Amino acid sequence: MRHISCDNGTRMDPARKRRIRLVVALSAAVILAGALVYTSFSASSSAVQPSQLLASATPAQTYQLTGKVVAGSIKQRADGIDFRVSDRDGTVSVPVRYSGAVPDPFRDGREIIIDVRKSGTTFIGEKDTLTTKCPSKFKDSPDGTDAQPADGASPASGSPS
Repeated sequence: MRHISCDNGTRMDPARKRRIRLVVALSAAVILAGALVYTSFSASSSAVQPSQLLASATPAQTYQLTGKVVAGSIKQRADGIDFRVSDRDGTVSVPVRYSGAVPDPFRDGREIIIDVRKSGTTFIGEKDTLTTKCPSKFKDSPDGTDAQPADGASPASGSPS
């Protein structure tokens, strides 16, 4: 048997070898960065409020719903909870049925974000997508300057007196 070799006895120039490795590595990095940017933008969806959802929701599509939990609307079920989500101004609300992990701060009046899809007149929350926004501990001051603590106390200074 005859052994066939690609080696012609000459060595590749080390500078050329480094240049080829650099081009291959940079090409792979550019391809991976492009794939990351593409998946980031294609997977993102803007959050919609209940009024927008009522106006344009279709049954086959998933939406990211944001709004406030309507006071007194939370009903426990054996397999989850039912509640209503309203626009921030409280004018329009939609019913949501959810099964999955419920965050500890979830309660009446809290702002939430949840992925939902339309099923009849109810919106079904996708499992484990319920997120509760924490209320801000600061509120805007009446004159539009620095924010003040929501409890009315003065902000803490840099060092104790």
